[in-house]
Amino acid sequence: MEEYLNRIKSPADVKRLGMVELERLAEEIRARLIRSVAKTGGHIGPNLGVVELTIAMHYVFDTPRDHFIFDVSHQAYVHKLLTGRESQFHTIRQAGGLNGFMLRTESAHDSFGAGHAGTALSAALGMAAARDMSGGTEHVVALAGDAAFTNGISFEALNNIAATTKRMIVVLNDNEWSIDKNVGAIAEYFHKIAMNSTFNSLHDTAVSLVEKVGGKAARHVARKAEEAAKGIVGRGMIFEEFGLSYFGPVDGHNLPLLIETFKFLKDQNRPVVLHAITQKGRGFEPALAGQKKFHGLGPYDPQTGETKAAGQKTYSEVFAESLVKLADGNDKVVAITAAMPNGTALDLFRPKHPTRYFDVGIAEEHAVLFAAGMATKGYKPFVAIYSTFLQRAFDQIVHDVALQKLPVVFCMDRGGLSGDDGPTHHGLFDISYLRGVPNLVHMVPKDEDELSDMLYTAMLHDGPAAIRYPRGVGPGAAIKAQPVALEIGRAEVLREGRGDEVCILGLGAMLPEALRLADLLADEGIRAAVVNARFAKPIDAACVARFGRSCRVFVTMEDHVLAGGFGSAVLEAVSDAGLETPVVRVGWPDAFIEHGKVEALRERYGLTAEAALERVRPLIGAMVAGR
Repeated sequence: MEEYLNRIKSPADVKRLGMVELERLAEEIRARLIRSVAKTGGHIGPNLGVVELTIAMHYVFDTPRDHFIFDVSHQAYVHKLLTGRESQFHTIRQAGGLNGFMLRTESAHDSFGAGHAGTALSAALGMAAARDMSGGTEHVVALAGDAAFTNGISFEALNNIAATTKRMIVVLNDNEWSIDKNVGAIAEYFHKIAMNSTFNSLHDTAVSLVEKVGGKAARHVARKAEEAAKGIVGRGMIFEEFGLSYFGPVDGHNLPLLIETFKFLKDQNRPVVLHAITQKGRGFEPALAGQKKFHGLGPYDPQTGETKAAGQKTYSEVFAESLVKLADGNDKVVAITAAMPNGTALDLFRPKHPTRYFDVGIAEEHAVLFAAGMATKGYKPFVAIYSTFLQRAFDQIVHDVALQKLPVVFCMDRGGLSGDDGPTHHGLFDISYLRGVPNLVHMVPKDEDELSDMLYTAMLHDGPAAIRYPRGVGPGAAIKAQPVALEIGRAEVLREGRGDEVCILGLGAMLPEALRLADLLADEGIRAAVVNARFAKPIDAACVARFGRSCRVFVTMEDHVLAGGFGSAVLEAVSDAGLETPVVRVGWPDAFIEHGKVEALRERYGLTAEAALERVRPLIGAMVAGR
């Protein structure tokens, strides 16, 4: 029975609760998270870790007047429960339901949308600067995980905060994890602060004063104790060097302490950082035992945490296992990830070739430049980054890799629709943003075996290459023991068809729909040619010209936006060949696509064989009548 959570219709209701009731509310929120996310899937571990932090923030501050900016915002489920969306929470990440991230159009309490890491500090500073210029008095609170501080944008913001505003609160949510265990000097630095025994002894004195005595006098003495504690760590107190006053580390699950601390910080006329130590997955033993797995996952058993086995290998797993084999035979092959060893499946590569595996943290720009540097020394870097995250490194791809024609391979996981994660994670733009880059080859496999071949092809190619592949499992194609090198820019004709009718060019995950469209056309007496395009750049211009001289209509099918995508490349090839063959392009519209099941979204937006047939019918009607 959720005695307290059911009462929360807005943050004002949180403020009416006493401390014992708030503690009970935290328990009820954890129970609701575990139970609800078990059905919908989602980011359970991060949200279990910020229950008390979020309650304390809403107890002290007043949204939507005050602004909370969550870095990534995958940990905003508790915020949603406390801001009038409790009755809708069962719809999270479901079609037509709540988004899994902060979304400005969803609620006035969601002051800034997100889905990628490292954005909170800059956005919050922009809000604080605008508030100061307008003479406002609202508070701006940015909550960022420790992993976000491995992202360059966070440091760019830190460099500007003290020079820009006197009033901004940064909450460092330190749980030592992003999706995988955090890596690098920043992670070690935060650990050093948290583990320094002398620092913590003095710090605990400050905490005790606040908890037992309270009031301004105790806070003043506590502040002095904090300053003495910081002297123990020395000039390495990085936030102080940036001009922000540092407080902590504090227990991020101690509600009374958090509330008193936020009340104190609320009154400060200087930018501050609160370092809170939290436990990712707190309150759910399976999430504590499997923090990597429970960062974000599909439905699970709420008692045991067990999930259903996929039944076959995902594209990510096929990629990683194929890369292991390439590395077995080539000691120049290296793997690079930007804090996503689990999501990209490179955690399968790491134990096989630990000295040739690099996790650079949430730093995509650095990952690409790092790979470029390795490539100049004769190595073959495979950089595994989600399509939607690789957008952040566009300049490095152009300026540092392609311009120098360095043999870096971009392995773009989640190429295409990413389903329940929604528009921040859909990989629908990479063909467009890479197709205009000189020297770069862009490949898209039709199945798992072709992915293996493309990785082998990329390894042999003396220049930059990109391979996009979708989330989840493929058609289940058997993988050859020895991959074969594909001819760059050569498509595969699967069905010749009848030369004077229809040619369907399917790319990657849309090839099954291309084949289905051919079957539907066959039912109407039209024998269509079907081509597995394979390459988004360079496309097979000779193939297009051959079919364009004989067929009456092209159909292109891609899991990508139409603007600048594969269909656009075919239109260009048709024009360059001096042909007038019409091209029916099937793909995603010029819009950000909402979250939902892939099959349902494809049907809604016309990325199906049936919808394509309706668009082709007016053209083939005249064709049939003319026989």
